[in-house]
Amino acid sequence: MKKHFLFSLLLLPFIVFSQNLKAPEVNIIAKVKADMPQTLDLLKEVVNINSGTLNHAGVRAVGDVFKREFDAMGFTTEWVKLPDSLNRAGHFVATRKGNQGKKLFLIGHLDTVFEKSMPFTPFTKLNDSTATGQGANDMKGGDVMIVAALKALHANGLLDNTSITVYFTGDEESSGKPTSVSRKDYIDRAKTCDIALAYETAQSFGIAATARRGASGWELTTHGQTGHSSGVFGKRAGYGSIYEAARILNEFRETLSAEQYLTFNPGVMVGGTEVNYDPKTAKGESVGKTNIVAQKTIVTGDLRFLTESQKENARTKMREIVARNLPGTSAEIEFSDGIPGMEPKPGNVKVLAVLDQVSRDLGMGPVKAGDPGSRGAGDISYIAEYVDCLDGLGASGSGAHAPGETINLKEYPALIQRSALLMYRLTR
Repeated sequence: MKKHFLFSLLLLPFIVFSQNLKAPEVNIIAKVKADMPQTLDLLKEVVNINSGTLNHAGVRAVGDVFKREFDAMGFTTEWVKLPDSLNRAGHFVATRKGNQGKKLFLIGHLDTVFEKSMPFTPFTKLNDSTATGQGANDMKGGDVMIVAALKALHANGLLDNTSITVYFTGDEESSGKPTSVSRKDYIDRAKTCDIALAYETAQSFGIAATARRGASGWELTTHGQTGHSSGVFGKRAGYGSIYEAARILNEFRETLSAEQYLTFNPGVMVGGTEVNYDPKTAKGESVGKTNIVAQKTIVTGDLRFLTESQKENARTKMREIVARNLPGTSAEIEFSDGIPGMEPKPGNVKVLAVLDQVSRDLGMGPVKAGDPGSRGAGDISYIAEYVDCLDGLGASGSGAHAPGETINLKEYPALIQRSALLMYRLTR
């Protein structure tokens, strides 16, 4: 009797769990669990291929591994080439067409920040709950999650008549410029879908992104009257270009730094009598002396924002500040667009609600919207105005973009199970 009671206690979580799920969903979860050894083997295989953005052969090699997996599930696979002038490998796409449920657009990326010239870190299990390796969580762990979830659906015959586009870009970490070219095919395909799910690193098991900030750039150039430093602040010499740049940057800070979700960072500053700056290499040179008033100063930085209106309002205020020059100086600022913001929309919240219910039905707790200010810009932002979006669905871990990047192996199976059911329910 005692043994039977203990066995019943052990079964209790599964009994509760099963009551919340339909039979096909229970089968999906069972398949994800059964496939975990092969899933981890696939993760190890792709992590052990260096695919820094500029390692074109490595990026394509990772794409070839995923081609093998999607071909086996009956997807149509292809490689989207980019013009040689962009110096990027291109993108991997897998598609299937049907008429059932929502049309899904699943987003990943093949490249990492770790170029071939950097020390290589292979996939290595540190213990039962942690593994390390280049791109283990950002975002080869997320890519493999997509594969594993779809495999579970495929094994149960649940991909039939669904419409799914899987898009793994080859240059997310450093997109080819102009993005109007490198993201054209990506955007065009997304417009044919209803919902986009992006598998960037999960910040927390109970958080997903319904919004994330965009990124753009700016370059400030100030000019002064050069001459002997003894005349600085006077009517003839004025204040010089460096003081003018300092004034502008400080007014940026005083005027705009308290606005939620808005940040602007001066990353490079070069000033003196003679100044050169190359934006392609992010390197500058200057010549000057302590007893000469600086003639020219260049400052470059980024501007991050949640909405297009926030971006434009910030630019307007920055232009106004730049126009209020110190005596004997002048200044101009130029802005460049980068990645748009993923603005919060009601449709995004509805997709989150489906994920939240899936998580609760699995006994994994609620899922809430994360803070948009805690995430950088990502590929999903290019399409956020066209489809409902959810991001941060990928693997959890720590240290992304740095040596020693890790993936949480304890949470990984549960995250895959949750994604598989999310895809299933959205395509019904």
